[in-house]
Amino acid sequence: MKCFMKISFLVVLFGMFSAQAFAQVEIHKYEGKALSPYDRQYDNSIKGPQTVDIGKYKLLINGKVQQPQSFTYNEILGLHSVTRAITLHCVEGWNEYLLFKGVRLVDLLKKANPNKEVQTVIFYAADGYSSSLEYKFIIKNDIMIAYEINGKRLDSERGFPLQVVAESKYGYKWVKWVTHIELSDKPYIGYWEKQGYDNEADILK
Repeated sequence: MKCFMKISFLVVLFGMFSAQAFAQVEIHKYEGKALSPYDRQYDNSIKGPQTVDIGKYKLLINGKVQQPQSFTYNEILGLHSVTRAITLHCVEGWNEYLLFKGVRLVDLLKKANPNKEVQTVIFYAADGYSSSLEYKFIIKNDIMIAYEINGKRLDSERGFPLQVVAESKYGYKWVKWVTHIELSDKPYIGYWEKQGYDNEADILK
């Protein structure tokens, strides 16, 4: 009996390590198109990569809502996921084509039961950074918030635990290290927007 229990434990342990290793294998191509690499040589954050204590982490959703919410990282991972290949465009002129996996923001926000007057969704990051998107834009474009890139979980440089995937907006709207989402009935001017960047951040064709 003891021998069986020991073997069973080793099988389970091996399975856990195997699953973890498999989850960290980088995907380099999606639907026949090459993806940009997960690792990159530059950092465009305001205070450098952030280290978030996932054991204490909770994503807070509040503001103009009927039922404020608080999600642990594991609770977010347990929600229905979506996977999309999307290009991130930076105002500095570079871009990345990456495969994102995460959850639809509408699925998160509806749990908080937003008030009818909500106009703006504000995202706050662990480093003090913030930016916003119009609520109507999020709903219309089915915007997501990601926890994986190219099959690998976000790390401290990539924005662990969560990054906004603001498709069709410039990179300063793609908030990393998200800790708090606030719904507001007023426009919001974020970190770079206060320094003159366009608050719409629509990609120029």
